[in-house]
Amino acid sequence: MIAALIIVFREVLEAALVISIVLSSTRGLPGVGRWVSAGIAAGVVGAAIVAQFAGVISDTLNGYGQEIFNACILLLAVAMLAWHTIWMSTHGRQMVTELRSVGDTVRSGGRPLYALALVVGLAVLREGSEVVLFLYGLAASDGGFGPAILGGSAGLALGVVVGAVLYLGLLRIPTGKIFSVTNWMIILLAAGMAAQAMNFLAAAGFVTLGPTLWDSSFLLSESSILGKILHTLIGYIERPTVLHLIVYIGTIGLITGATRLVSNSQQKKPVSG
Repeated sequence: MIAALIIVFREVLEAALVISIVLSSTRGLPGVGRWVSAGIAAGVVGAAIVAQFAGVISDTLNGYGQEIFNACILLLAVAMLAWHTIWMSTHGRQMVTELRSVGDTVRSGGRPLYALALVVGLAVLREGSEVVLFLYGLAASDGGFGPAILGGSAGLALGVVVGAVLYLGLLRIPTGKIFSVTNWMIILLAAGMAAQAMNFLAAAGFVTLGPTLWDSSFLLSESSILGKILHTLIGYIERPTVLHLIVYIGTIGLITGATRLVSNSQQKKPVSG
């Protein structure tokens, strides 16, 4: 039961952190709740389907199907987060001044909301499929589904509560600063996801991680609760390799560079009358 609680809590916390950041960064947009709810529902359904056919997935591609699938999920989420950040750089200020009005500019929020729903769905899909597989394994080896379900339910509730606390904490940030703060959180989140995707690609034999740069596990273990939170929020890795660092810094550079380019191009556009 305790094992199920810890495992489910850690997995749910990752999805809850993504959802809370998404909700906070899109506060005031009409329909954001529906899109995020749709993303959560789609992720739950997808997780159930993936878990049902997990054996088939893991047996494909020379036994590395699950690793390739997880890497694709992470990289697609990185792309969607990057799109959201770039979009917010050009529309965030406009949204602040028009939060209480309904107009054409707010209607353009349909595209980023769609992207965010996909990000939420992918997060729930990945974490949810892992939860189902972990619980199934625990139930098969640890005395039945009863303790696994009970512990998993407690872990689910605890993860949701922690995610809600983070969300409420983010909402205390002044509206004028919410976009810049959450944009940087999303950039770091995307960089961490990109670095984590390298682990799956390396396991499948597509890339080589290279030598380990340092080992900070004696200071903060990646398997601890705090380590897991930092791993999700900023991509903390206790034993980063050369490839991890290159991908992490490269992702931050690409997103911030693209954001500045798009923002500068928007500022140079003549105002049509």
